[in-house]
Amino acid sequence: MTGQPKTDPARRVVITGAGAISSIGVGTAEFLAGLRAGRRGAGPITAFDTTGFDHANGCEVTGFEPERWIERLDPVELGPAARFAVAAARMAVADARLTPRELTAGHVLVSVGTTDGETRDLDRLVAGDTDLAVARRASPARLATSVAREFAVTDVEAMTVPTACAAGNYAIGYGFDAIRAGEADLAFCGGADAACLKTFAGFYRLGTIAPDCCRPFDVSRKGILTSEGAGMLVLESLASALARGAGIHAEVLGYGLNCDAHHPVAPLQESVADCMRLALADAGVQPREVDLVSAHGTGTQANDRTEAGAIHEVFGDRPPRTVSMKSMLGHAMGAASALAAIGCTLALEHGFIPPTVNHVETDPECGLDCVPNQAVAADLRIVQNNGLAFGGNNSVVVFGRYEGVAA
Repeated sequence: MTGQPKTDPARRVVITGAGAISSIGVGTAEFLAGLRAGRRGAGPITAFDTTGFDHANGCEVTGFEPERWIERLDPVELGPAARFAVAAARMAVADARLTPRELTAGHVLVSVGTTDGETRDLDRLVAGDTDLAVARRASPARLATSVAREFAVTDVEAMTVPTACAAGNYAIGYGFDAIRAGEADLAFCGGADAACLKTFAGFYRLGTIAPDCCRPFDVSRKGILTSEGAGMLVLESLASALARGAGIHAEVLGYGLNCDAHHPVAPLQESVADCMRLALADAGVQPREVDLVSAHGTGTQANDRTEAGAIHEVFGDRPPRTVSMKSMLGHAMGAASALAAIGCTLALEHGFIPPTVNHVETDPECGLDCVPNQAVAADLRIVQNNGLAFGGNNSVVVFGRYEGVAA
C-alpha cells in the first residue's frame, strides 16, 4: 500500500498505549468489549438538574473511581474533566509499560483536546457555589498540566486544545507532528470532557438533542445524546518502541486539519471533503486503500447528510464501510474523536468493525454501509477517523495496522 510509511523508524509514529473512559466501559478492555458487543451507553442524565426539559437522556460514565487510577494527585483538586484526562493517561502509560525513568528521560508532550474544559464546575460557580477549591480547578489549562503533574515530568510542553468536537483529533495530530519531527520523545494525546448543563442546554435549544437514542445515518434520526469521558494515547517513534520492546497497537500515518468558518454550526461538505483529502495526502494513502471510515456521525439531519456527501465526494460511489461510534458512546465533545481514535486502533489490532447501533433503515440521502447493529470481523489495514466541530473546524486522522519492520 502506498500509505505504508517509508521513513526512518525514528520518524515513524506508533501507538503503544491507550486509556479509555466512556459510557460503555471504563478501561480499554471494557471499552473494547463494549464496542464488540454494540453496547449502548444511553440513560437518564444524573450529572445535573434537568428539570424543565421535556427529554433528558445522555450517555454518562458510570463506575468510574478516580482514586483507583490517579496515583500522585489528589482527585479532589481536579475538576471532573481533568480527573477523566489524568486517569485515562494513567491507563495509557500502564498499557505502554512505561517506567518512571522512561517517563522522565526525554522531552514529553501532553496534548489534551476539549470542548467544555471544566464547565461543570463553572456551572456550579455561576449558580453561586463559593467553594474556592472548585474555583481553583476550573481553568481548562489544567486538563493538560494535571497530566504532566501526575507523572512528575519536568521537561514537558503541556497544552489544552480547545477546538470543540474536533479537538481529540487535533491533539493527536499535534503529537504526531512532535514525534515525527523529533521534537518530543513521548506524547500523551487525546481528549476529555465531562457532561455539563451548558452544553446540554445549548444543543437542546438548537433542537438537536434526540429524545431517546442516537441513530446516525438512519432515516428517522433525531439528533445527538451528549456524553462524557476521555481517551488518551501514548505516541512514540517506532525506533523508541522497538528499543523498549513495547507492544505496538497501530501506526499513525497522517492527519489533516482545516477551518472554513462557513457557518457557526452547519458543516460545509466541500470543506469536510478537503480535510479528508489533506489527511490522506499526508498519510500517503489513496482513497481506494481505506478500509473503514469512523465518521463524526452525530445523528443530526444536517451533519450526517453533509458528512456522507463529503465521503462520497472523496471515495466515489462505493465508499468504505462507515460507522458512527457515537451511536453507542453518545457525543463526548472534545473526547469524541479521541475515543473514536482508540476504537480505530482496537479495530485494526483485533480485526473487527464496531457497529452503528440503533439502526433500522439507512437514509438514502446518506447511502452508506454503516455496519448496522452488529460488529463484524474484518481484515483492516487502513482506517480513517473523522472529527468535525462548530465553526467549520475539521480534523481527520489516518491510522494503519502495524505490520512489523521489513527485514
